[in-house]
Amino acid sequence: MDAIKQNIGAAADGRKRAMGLLARASAVELQTAWQAIEPKPEVHPVRGPESGLVMVRGRIGGGGDPFNLGEATVSRATVRLGSGEIGHGQLLGNDREKARLAAIFDALHQRSEYSQVVGQLIDAVESRIDAEDRRQAEETAATRVDFFTMVRGDN
Repeated sequence: MDAIKQNIGAAADGRKRAMGLLARASAVELQTAWQAIEPKPEVHPVRGPESGLVMVRGRIGGGGDPFNLGEATVSRATVRLGSGEIGHGQLLGNDREKARLAAIFDALHQRSEYSQVVGQLIDAVESRIDAEDRRQAEETAATRVDFFTMVRGDN
């Protein structure tokens, strides 16, 4: 029974990671991957795609009392493949087509015959995000000032 729970937990973690990366994928990345799939699976909309607002909450001092920071636009979609798998896509912004494609790839991620295509997409998105993070860290490090190496000027 514990082995079954571990397998379910590992699958849930893999899907959570995939959904997070699909939400951060660009519309071009999703569209290119979708065009590469032949034959296309049958896809039925369940909900949306639709856009709306969510309240973003913060905490005073990072751990104190919560407060409403403001609203953010989000898009979501849910689809069902002809074979029965259900996929969800949620992302910041109002790109409904991107949410629909993310939902399709979430559903495809659950089918073994599409695992290579979806895996390549997820790996490409992760690589792009890592490269962007490294570039931003390098740009930030270039502006860093080490105050301990400065001379105080005391006489």
